[in-house]
Amino acid sequence: MSSQFAYTESMATDTEGPFLPPVDKPKSLLMKLAYFFLKKQFGKVMTPLAVHSARLPNAFGLFYTKVGRLDGKLKLPEETAMLIREQVARINVCLFCMDATRFAVIHKSMNVAKFDALDDYRMSPLFSDAERAALDYATELTKNKRGDPELFSRMKKYYSERELCEIIWLIASEHIYNLTNVGLNIHSDMLCDIRKKK
Repeated sequence: MSSQFAYTESMATDTEGPFLPPVDKPKSLLMKLAYFFLKKQFGKVMTPLAVHSARLPNAFGLFYTKVGRLDGKLKLPEETAMLIREQVARINVCLFCMDATRFAVIHKSMNVAKFDALDDYRMSPLFSDAERAALDYATELTKNKRGDPELFSRMKKYYSERELCEIIWLIASEHIYNLTNVGLNIHSDMLCDIRKKK
């Protein structure tokens, strides 16, 4: 396990919990079903759902689900999309999102070593020039909240106009997840640990 993820797990257990308590008994039938299936799959309800979505009309929870499903319509390789999401989550220090992405990477049998090497993506031979260009742009946009024309031009060498828009979508939509969790002080649900126990 990389130092980044080791740090994440220790940090997640050393900080106080969410700013609002989890909703144990949701009112809507849709939320009750979501709780049931999450408990069946993971043995627990994911904290963002129990703290955030359970307090809002169903449409909000469905929106978050829809954002995730839209990734399936991307032309970008799935691994590239997940690398971009993970990089944005790491910069925003969204511990839940970092853990959730790592869980998905392991579940989908992707190259875990590549995700572990994200700290060194500019130099690591695990990354292609195209991936480096996308990660540089994601890093710049996330850190400085502005697009860099030079970095964008570099991406254009590797990606179609649609794929360029997909990269921007991934960066922007990852912020929705990240800032929701960070704003409510939601940390990792230790999904990777749950997976190991199964």
